[in-house]
Amino acid sequence: MPVFDFSSTPDAKNPSICTYTTFQSNESNPSAEHPIMLIDNKTQEWKHHSCGVFTNPVKRTTFEFQSDNGTVSADILKIDSRFVSLLKWLGENHINVRLSGGNRPDGYAVYKISEIAYGGGTKLSAENGFLQFIIERLLASSAPENLEESDELDETGDDMKLTSLQSITDFMTCAGKTLPDNIRLWARRNLAVARSHEVTQEERRHAQRALSIMMNIQWKNNYFESIDPVEARRILDEELYGMEKVKQRIIETIIQINRTHTLPAYGLLLAGPAGTGKSQVAYAVARILKLPWTTLDMSSINDPEQLTGSSRIYSNAKPGIIMEAFSMAGESNLVFIINELDKASNGKGNGNPADVLLTLLDNLGFTDNYMECMIPTVGVYPIATANDKDKISAPLMSRFAVIDIPDYTPEEKKIIFSKFALPKVLKRMSLREEECIVSSEALDAVIKKYENTTGIRDLEQAAEHIAAHALYQIEVNHVSKVEYTAKMVEELLS
Repeated sequence: MPVFDFSSTPDAKNPSICTYTTFQSNESNPSAEHPIMLIDNKTQEWKHHSCGVFTNPVKRTTFEFQSDNGTVSADILKIDSRFVSLLKWLGENHINVRLSGGNRPDGYAVYKISEIAYGGGTKLSAENGFLQFIIERLLASSAPENLEESDELDETGDDMKLTSLQSITDFMTCAGKTLPDNIRLWARRNLAVARSHEVTQEERRHAQRALSIMMNIQWKNNYFESIDPVEARRILDEELYGMEKVKQRIIETIIQINRTHTLPAYGLLLAGPAGTGKSQVAYAVARILKLPWTTLDMSSINDPEQLTGSSRIYSNAKPGIIMEAFSMAGESNLVFIINELDKASNGKGNGNPADVLLTLLDNLGFTDNYMECMIPTVGVYPIATANDKDKISAPLMSRFAVIDIPDYTPEEKKIIFSKFALPKVLKRMSLREEECIVSSEALDAVIKKYENTTGIRDLEQAAEHIAAHALYQIEVNHVSKVEYTAKMVEELLS
C-alpha cells in the first residue's frame, strides 16, 4: 500500500517531530494482523490491554502508557490515514483511552481504542458512546485519496446520536472528511449560525436541529459490494411464486451491479394489476441489496413541500419526507419504494410532486428546503409500483426500467393458495395441515369465487377465513379436523 511519510525517523532533539508514517487501508474489522496503528515496542512489550493518553501530536507523536513503573512513552510508528485527525483530537484533549493490541516484531499492533475514566482525565465532550461512534464511522469509510488531507469516515453507531453543539463540533474535527464536500461546507456555516448571538434563538435552534439530522446520517460513497446471484435467486423463489421473467430481469440487474460495483442508472418500475405482488417484489429486491428501505405513497402526497420540507422561516418548519427517510435509515444508501407512481401527477396546491421525484431519480441530488442543502442521492435505488403505467408522465417513465407484472392464471392461483397462502396461515395459527383439509373440489370453488378479481389478495383473505373457521371448530366444537367440500367453501365465503 502507498505510504505518506510525515517524517522518516524520530528525532529526540526536536520535540515537535512527527514520528509516524501513514498507510491507506479500507479494513473495516481491525485485528493484530490489520491494525489501526503500530507503536514502538523495542524497549518493552506492552500488555494486551494498555491504558494511557496520546500526547498532543503538535509536541510529540507518542503514547504515554500507564504502567506499574509509572508513565512510559513510546513513539507511534504507523497509523491508518483515516485516524490521523482522531489521534490529534484525543491528544489535544488529553483523553484517557485503553488500547487493545498484540506485540509483533515490528511493534505493538493496536486494533481497538476505547475511552476509560482514568486519573481524572478529560471526559469526552460528546454524549456517551461518542468515541465508539467516531471509530465505527472511520472503519466504514474509504481511505482518503489525498493523505495530506486525511480525516475520516462513517458507520452506524445506532445507539449514539449527535445532538449537542459540542458533539457535532468534535465530530467535524475528528471525522469531517467523511462528509461530502458540500455538506462539510454547509455544516461549518450552520455551526456558525448555531453559535451566533447575532441571529434569533429560533434560527439557532433550526441550525442545530438540521446539523444533528445531517451528522447522524452515514454518507457513503457510490461503491457497491458484489451480490451473490445464487442467494438472490433463493430469496426471489422464497418470496415469489412463478414470475420467471420478473426474476430474470432482477438477476440481470444483480449481474450488472457486480460488474460495475455501482447501482444501475435506472430504477425499476413494476407495473401490473392490483394484488399481483408488486410491493412484495420491491421488498425482495431491497432484501437482496441488503439496504434499508422506505416507502413513498404518492396517492397521499399532493404538495411538493411534503417531499422537500418547509423553509426555516416558519417556527414549525421541518424536513421533508425524503430527508426524513435518510434520517430514519441512518445512511445515504437506501431503497425508495414509490407506491402508486401513476398517481404522482395529481398535484394540488403549490406544485406537482412528480417534479420533485425527477430530481430524486436523476441521482444528481435534491434540495430540501429545511436543510437548505443539496442532498446527494447517488446511493438511492428507486423501485416504483403502478397499476396503470399509461397514466405516468413520459419524463417519469424515462427514469425507470419497466417490468410488467402479469396477473396470475387460474392454475397459478391454485398453487399459490394450496402451497403458499393456506400453509402460511395455518402455521401462524398453530394448525397442522391435517387439521384443515381443502379438497380439490373445494379448491376449485375458491378459485371460481375470485375468478374475476386480479391478484391474490382475495385468495389470501379466503385462506385466512377458512383457517379461522377450522380453528373455531377444533377449539369450540372439539373436532379433530375439518375437511372442506365445495359446498362448505361456497357457504363460508358467500
